[in-house]
Amino acid sequence: MEGQYPNWNSPPYGEPTYGEPAYGEQSSDFVTIESPMDNLNTMSSHGYYPYYQPAPAAPSTNSIFNSQTTSNDLSADPFYSSTTSGDPYADEPPLLEELGINFDQIMQKTLAVIIPFKKTEQSILHESDLTGPLVFCFAFGMFLLLSGKLHFSYIYGIGIVGCLSVYFLLNLMSPTQTSISFICTVSVLGYSLLPMVVLSGLAVIFKLSAGIIGNFFAMTAVLWCALSASKLFVTALALQRQQPLIAYPCALLYGVFALLTVF
Repeated sequence: MEGQYPNWNSPPYGEPTYGEPAYGEQSSDFVTIESPMDNLNTMSSHGYYPYYQPAPAAPSTNSIFNSQTTSNDLSADPFYSSTTSGDPYADEPPLLEELGINFDQIMQKTLAVIIPFKKTEQSILHESDLTGPLVFCFAFGMFLLLSGKLHFSYIYGIGIVGCLSVYFLLNLMSPTQTSISFICTVSVLGYSLLPMVVLSGLAVIFKLSAGIIGNFFAMTAVLWCALSASKLFVTALALQRQQPLIAYPCALLYGVFALLTVF
């Protein structure tokens, strides 16, 4: 073979020959490429596409699309909620309730004052609710202002002194195992001011100081306020047959407010 040139068209120098693989087998002559886009449209001389084995996909770092997320991962999420609605603030109380404003309780106490002979539950009287008393005191002062009387300082001053006096008197009369708080006393006396607010509203339209009708309305409002307040105090402290003793100092307090309204 000396002096002869090698055959460049035969293996291993020429184009390799490809054997057709048997059914179900994979030919070893095909190579694995990393990117299918380079040789996607390129066929071999025998009409076969190069064998491509895709690389495994990298796991997603996003916990929403990661299939390996467990229940412990969800519980660690601060925005995860176990409620059916998915709202983390679903179990929070309403804003008015957090501020101490309960319209149902205000309505029950107001009805207890409007209807003095109605039976009242003892549980609602021990809760400190000052929303109704503040509204009634402000309405009372505004009606007096519309009738030409600026008595806001008298209303709050007499109200504080009267609440302190009734508070000490009730704690002296009540048994040792039961007592009433100062806030509860202010709440009951403030809600019982509602008939006096109605009287001050009538004073804007009619002149109550001239005539027997004005005095009659004033006496009726005082008795109504005293009866409602004494009933609520007796219910809260469970005092039996002592309502007239409690109604007397309450009538004195509301009598001063009636004098401010009429004269």
